[in-house]
Amino acid sequence: MKALVLLALLALAVPATAQVRILETTPHPDDPMAGPQLADPIVDAPPIQLSLFQRADEKLGDDKFQPEIGQAGKDVIWVPTPDSLVKAMLTVAEVRPDDYVVDLGAGDGKIAIAAGRDFGARAHGIEYNPEMVALAQRNAQRAGVAGKVTFQQGDIFETDFSSATVVTMYLLPSLNLKLRDTILKMKPGTRVVSHAFSMGDWDPERTINTDDATGYFWIVPANVEGRWAFEVGNDRFAAELKQTYQVLDLPKGSPLREGRLRGTGISLTRANGQELAGSVNGDQMVGRGWVATRIKPAS
Repeated sequence: MKALVLLALLALAVPATAQVRILETTPHPDDPMAGPQLADPIVDAPPIQLSLFQRADEKLGDDKFQPEIGQAGKDVIWVPTPDSLVKAMLTVAEVRPDDYVVDLGAGDGKIAIAAGRDFGARAHGIEYNPEMVALAQRNAQRAGVAGKVTFQQGDIFETDFSSATVVTMYLLPSLNLKLRDTILKMKPGTRVVSHAFSMGDWDPERTINTDDATGYFWIVPANVEGRWAFEVGNDRFAAELKQTYQVLDLPKGSPLREGRLRGTGISLTRANGQELAGSVNGDQMVGRGWVATRIKPAS
């Protein structure tokens, strides 16, 4: 009896023109009230792709790979450069926003990322281990520099990095020596910094010491070997120049006593004590009050 009263009350509450309908998940095609059979946004939705919601928990893939200090690589084991030395290396190299930094053996990407994040430079890392490359890319994304810091899987001995203005590395001494000739052929003025290991008899411009580690800094010198014709004021003379990296070797009896290069910059001391400072551009040297032209390349 109570059910009948309830139905009667509902009928009175609904306007005469309205119709009470029970929606089903699948309308009957012969129902004139069914209208177009539109997909139900809940019932007919495609299965949820859980992976889309798992990315935050998985830290963009960190759950699949985490490097371990000492893990073996192609030529070296992985040991990260301390943050204090990373900053010191990039500071000594005077990294600027217009630089292109290439990190050889980039590992987790921390040096290249620091160059982009803290110094505003474009940076690129070359790393042989594809899992480390993926980690470095995730780290760059987290640091907000994925647009200017990139990474690639590759062999540093087979990959062209000649367009770099700054080269960074943390490799074994034997690998530094293997790379040395390639680096010396780079554009004069290219800056090079290494964590821990030197380059044999190529003396660094500076040794970098922090509480955590040691690094070394070089500048690729211009090639000035050969015979040069100098004009210094009213004086004209010729001099044979040989060099060992950035240091000039001058024979006895030369009108020049000593000389040194710093990238494209050159400083010379004449036998009479006069100091000449200038810059090298191919077969020309120019300084204040003097010029020199290479008249014969090194034999």
